[in-house]
Amino acid sequence: MPPAPAGLLYRTGVWFSSHFAGALQSTQFVGELVQAAGRWFAGSAPRHLRWRDLVWQLDQSGPRSVPIVSLVSGLIGVILAYMGAVQLQRFGAQAFIADLVTIGAVREVAALMTGVILSGRIGAAFAAQLGSMQANEEIDALRALGVDPMQHLVLPRVLALALVAPLLTAYAAVVAMVAGWAVAVGIFDVSPADYLHRSLRALELRHVAVGLGKGTVYAVLVALAGCRQGLHAGRSAQAVGQAVTASVVQAIVWIVVAASLLTVALQRVGW
Repeated sequence: MPPAPAGLLYRTGVWFSSHFAGALQSTQFVGELVQAAGRWFAGSAPRHLRWRDLVWQLDQSGPRSVPIVSLVSGLIGVILAYMGAVQLQRFGAQAFIADLVTIGAVREVAALMTGVILSGRIGAAFAAQLGSMQANEEIDALRALGVDPMQHLVLPRVLALALVAPLLTAYAAVVAMVAGWAVAVGIFDVSPADYLHRSLRALELRHVAVGLGKGTVYAVLVALAGCRQGLHAGRSAQAVGQAVTASVVQAIVWIVVAASLLTVALQRVGW
């Protein structure tokens, strides 16, 4: 006789236990990374982090991400300006397109889109690289040689994304603002000088700080998700593919949750 199908209570318990185990593993991974970073910066452990690896990761994460960031940010700036202008035009307030695009791009959109792009381009690459090393038992070999994988593999990747994130976020915001300027001037007959004046007046230091801070947080979450999934991947090609998929999904979920929490918290304190 075929086995009886599992009941709802059993399936619910399995679902919760698997997700709780994953959350516990992620928390443990972050804790180990923080400890490794603390030991490395304090100089109390062998410095397994190689500067050549960090520079290579900076090149892969930063300059090579500029084309896709330019394309997506420009299109987002066009959408933001056009949709906002259509609504503002009903009240004869097309001049406020500059305020809308500037604050929206600098404070929220640039950081969010940069994080999503990095999750698909860089986070997935981190998961694939570390997952392949895990499948080939290279990480076990590093541990056998006394090399900490956290310092040797994970820390350079996290530091690289944390360093390039503010630059990519600022660049994405500038591209979105320029695209919004083109829409406002070319379609809705806003004066170029008026658009520039309103943009500079709307651009406050707190908006810049919030946008760059959010972009850095999102990038660190992308690096953590990619490295976490890759380092704990199974030892097969299928498991590596699953780790890549899981890293992108996890990074986007973490980014959305962080964006919600940060937006609410910053608004509550008047930022």
